[in-house]
Amino acid sequence: MTFLPDTGYVPTDEDRAGLDAWFAEYDARSARRDVERMADLAVFPLNLVSDDSAGDGRSAQWDRAAYVATMTQVMGSGDEDITFESSRTPVFLSPSMAVVFTDSTMTLEGRSRQLRYADVLVRRDGEWAFQTMIQSGWGDHL
Repeated sequence: MTFLPDTGYVPTDEDRAGLDAWFAEYDARSARRDVERMADLAVFPLNLVSDDSAGDGRSAQWDRAAYVATMTQVMGSGDEDITFESSRTPVFLSPSMAVVFTDSTMTLEGRSRQLRYADVLVRRDGEWAFQTMIQSGWGDHL
């Protein structure tokens, strides 16, 4: 008889607090456009899932250099901060895996943009890191 793992994991308050703290740190690094420190919070190779301008689904894997180069280009190098107001819905698959759905408003120089995306995070040695980014519109960059 084969036993399947229990997939009905219910996160603890500590699980949720740790994930919330991770996102707060990632958002702070993003607001400063500190792409190198943002990359420190990832597991490479990083999986990306998106679609392109033709509407075709795309996927790729980035190493750290590709992530840093692309995010530097996308985020720019201005001195003004980027602010994020985000609502996140984590789905914990286990104590060490979570899929997090985010609805966010990003504001830069008084202009706001709505974002919706999902991330797959894993916890290794007690620390969260993102391993997969899922967001529409990045496919032409893959």
